[in-house]
Amino acid sequence: METYECRYYQALENGVLECQLCPHHCHITDGGTGICHSRRNEGGKLVSDVYGKPCSIAIDPIEKKPLYHFHPGTKCLSIACTGCNFRCLNCQNHEISQAKPQQVRHIRLTAEEVVDICLDHSCPGIAYTYTEPLTYIEYITDIARLAHKNGLWNILVTAGYVCREPLSDLLPFLDAANIDLKSFSDDIYKRVSGGHLQPVLDTILTMRDAGIWIELTNLVIPGVNDNMQMIQDMCRWMTSNGLSHVPLHFSRFFPQYRMGNLSPTPVATLRKAREIAKEEGIQHVYLGNV
Repeated sequence: METYECRYYQALENGVLECQLCPHHCHITDGGTGICHSRRNEGGKLVSDVYGKPCSIAIDPIEKKPLYHFHPGTKCLSIACTGCNFRCLNCQNHEISQAKPQQVRHIRLTAEEVVDICLDHSCPGIAYTYTEPLTYIEYITDIARLAHKNGLWNILVTAGYVCREPLSDLLPFLDAANIDLKSFSDDIYKRVSGGHLQPVLDTILTMRDAGIWIELTNLVIPGVNDNMQMIQDMCRWMTSNGLSHVPLHFSRFFPQYRMGNLSPTPVATLRKAREIAKEEGIQHVYLGNV
């Protein structure tokens, strides 16, 4: 399999590598991969098995990201490679996000070719989406740098689970982001997604400070993260951190993946969440998948 050397890793003893891309800090033995499946220890060098190998490419309305306040009415070129550093039990794109690169069909596209496709189809921007684009950050950084040189926007659709240094390297080339704030409970993050809440909050604030246009999505899952006190706490965190102007999308859950036994979110639950958000000072609240 053709590979590309990753950035953001450190060699430990006995040929083990520590990936320093995200807060998991995976310790990867020779031949093994990190949680994301796409970053592999190849003889003491951390390589990406998905660089230049997108598994999905499409043209989408920008509202599908969802971004409602960033150039509404336009379209973007959407691109994804396999991989995710979360293990969400409800993942709607699990066929590609939870798969190993060799299990999914892909095409080969250089950064230059991705930008050319975007220009040829008169799309004003590129969205890195569908899976977790930060797990192939080297690829999207190379595309995004070239996209900016050609006057294109760069949009990141992410769960935001990343360390500060790699995020800081990408930020100069980002224009907008939708961040999936899965809940406002560290326990739920651990049980449902296999991660932690605080790094995601840190990512949101880092993007705020960098002047990136941000919108947040909260998928409301019945019996999991639909506690209204928790939703109120989340909205209060937003307002106390200068994010009351940030659009907040409450999205309706439908049975997916390993949560196929649950029922869809009642629309009344989403309406109550919107009511609470408005009461707490969130200026723009939307309901999705309804």
